Amino acid sequence: MSDLTFAELGLDAAVLEAVAAVGYEKPSPIQAQTIPALLAGKHLLGVAQTGTGKTAAFGLPLLQLLHNRPKAPPKCPQAVVLAPTRELAIQIFTELTNFAKATQLSLACIYGGVGQGPQVKKLMQGVDILIATPGRLLDLTQQNKLDLSEASHLVLDEADRLLDMGFIR
Repeated sequence: MSDLTFAELGLDAAVLEAVAAVGYEKPSPIQAQTIPALLAGKHLLGVAQTGTGKTAAFGLPLLQLLHNRPKAPPKCPQAVVLAPTRELAIQIFTELTNFAKATQLSLACIYGGVGQGPQVKKLMQGVDILIATPGRLLDLTQQNKLDLSEASHLVLDEADRLLDMGFIR
């Protein structure tokens, strides 16, 4: 599979532009295996070592699936990426923001330990992809500042850690 190109995986021009801009040349094995399945609308559980491109493996198809849809309404993201820690959430947000530059998608990152005011303001502007930690996601949902009823995609990044940290509910 290492001889495949990103174009052969079914990615469209806007996403391929982002891939080229960040300097990716060939998909990693996790990317080559997951991108076509996700573009086909399949549910997926992926396991790979750190540094193998897992964020691009779920992020690139997510961007493609969402970028031609109408803008998300206030408080109602179209996709949620749940991460166990603030550091990982920020890392995912940064990487997906770089990939999303050739699209009109808006992204936000919400996590605890900081004031929620700026995060709520961003949500009110409409966010297509929300990267969140479980605690802040629950807080804002319970305060009716976040509505997940429009979310059609959910990514649990490091799901094993989410469960280990007591977020099973």
